[in-house]
Amino acid sequence: MILVTILFGIARSRYRKSPLSAPRGIQNVLESLVVYVRDQIVRPNVGTEKRASRLMPFMMSLFFFILTLNLISLLPGAHAATGALPVTMALATCTLIVVNYIAFKDAGVKAWFAHLLGGAPVYIAPIMVPIELVGIITKPFALMIRLFANMTAGHIVLMSLVGLIFFFAQEMGPTVGWGVAPISVLFSVFIYLLELLVAFLQAYIFTMLSAVFVGLALGDHAQHDDHHHAEAH
Repeated sequence: MILVTILFGIARSRYRKSPLSAPRGIQNVLESLVVYVRDQIVRPNVGTEKRASRLMPFMMSLFFFILTLNLISLLPGAHAATGALPVTMALATCTLIVVNYIAFKDAGVKAWFAHLLGGAPVYIAPIMVPIELVGIITKPFALMIRLFANMTAGHIVLMSLVGLIFFFAQEMGPTVGWGVAPISVLFSVFIYLLELLVAFLQAYIFTMLSAVFVGLALGDHAQHDDHHHAEAH
């Protein structure tokens, strides 16, 4: 969090000093990512421009927090914080709260409870409501497991490939261990580069699905800023 704050602080100071000049360096990188998240992830999925602007701080925090943790985990001796279930559970819980808050605020409490019926008649409520509630909880649960599993898997593969060197050296002698080393190192470098791609990909997927869940929670109200506006039309 400190690292992200420092990076955006640098970008902000440059904008304040030269608001009309072309962005450069880290400022250019951050601006490109911010614009991409806004135009390709948030705006197409949450409905209106006003709602997209309200959700941008949360979505940007998700994206850059996860991305920074993923990249830090690639440093020698570092640990993947996103490979720990408590971290991914906290992120998924934040998404659960924000999604349902937006649904309550913009669609209205009545529409939110009507959504629990899934379009079925009221007398089906004892069956439909529990199913829909499970669905509401399952979505962030899937976010939690997906991020955790993907970040953990890559590190396990890396450790396994490096461990092969010591395994063969112990079982078949140092000569075989040295012979296996180049192959293990080459595969490790390949997996490491793949992990770099996964670091960006998982941040993108988590943020994208969070925005998609907002649109799904709003349903037919997604194209309105709030339920009062919808009723006015």
